[in-house]
Amino acid sequence: MIFSVIHTTSYTYSDTVTYCHNLANLKPQNSAGQEVLDFDLEITPEPASISEKKDFYGNLITHFSIEKQHKELIVTAKSTIKRAYELQKNIKDYPLSFALTLNEAKAALKNTNTEILDAKQFLLDSKFIKNISPIIKAYAEVSFKPERSVYEASKELMQRIFTDFKFDPNFSTVSTPINKVMKAKKGVCQDFAQVAIACVRSVGLPARYVSGYIETLPPPGKEKLVGTDASHAWFSVYIPNFGWVDFDPTNDQIPKNQHIITSYGRDYYDVPPLKGVIYGSGKSTMKVSVDIRPAKNQNEQQQTQQQQQQQ
Repeated sequence: MIFSVIHTTSYTYSDTVTYCHNLANLKPQNSAGQEVLDFDLEITPEPASISEKKDFYGNLITHFSIEKQHKELIVTAKSTIKRAYELQKNIKDYPLSFALTLNEAKAALKNTNTEILDAKQFLLDSKFIKNISPIIKAYAEVSFKPERSVYEASKELMQRIFTDFKFDPNFSTVSTPINKVMKAKKGVCQDFAQVAIACVRSVGLPARYVSGYIETLPPPGKEKLVGTDASHAWFSVYIPNFGWVDFDPTNDQIPKNQHIITSYGRDYYDVPPLKGVIYGSGKSTMKVSVDIRPAKNQNEQQQTQQQQQQQ
């Protein structure tokens, strides 16, 4: 499937900003089952400087600075992405590795090859996932048994979080501690992903935060509204000799083609879409719009609009 993604972030300032320096983490990944066919970043006002490089985790980061007075900043990322991921095909290719138990996986992690060492970075404490409580560890151990496969345990953990936690966009912020989320059992997708990561790390396995998008579908008979898709987050577990496997606890599903990956990190702190420093005073208002559509449908829509205009 080929998708067109338009992600627009706008900041409106009550007072004039004289200078800003920003990092944009908006370019999707080229990874297994995902290929970026096209990407364009539109920034208003025009930046005085702009550059792109990979960060420590392999994410493509755009650095830009605006050195003139402005009261509004608009950043629009336009991507065309091909998705063709089949977990079941990978399982058939590596059935024994995929069936690795918790004990076998922890033994395999003692290896010192490059892939294992890279994965073990996601065992360590991170900005938002640290001081993991005994309550979180006990919650994890319900699913993770020594002789149970890592995949089955991770899948059950995903399903339990989906069942036990309530989606509540008014409960948390980006910095709400995971122990508070665990106690209240409510939050949003980034909270559920971070609780899951804490659970997986508590039993000695690497887990990473996945930032991206998910295509939402309108009710039957209704047209899809522009900008109603969303940034999304889920978690990924490393199974030695097999690789990373993604799980979406917000929707209780193994991510498929409707999940588009932007970046990987230890937690949300590593991968916000935009962050930066501004020189100015007063308050700011942020608005975000995300639109995801099959690229073919969008082309057809544009052709129809052009025909209507010609008529």
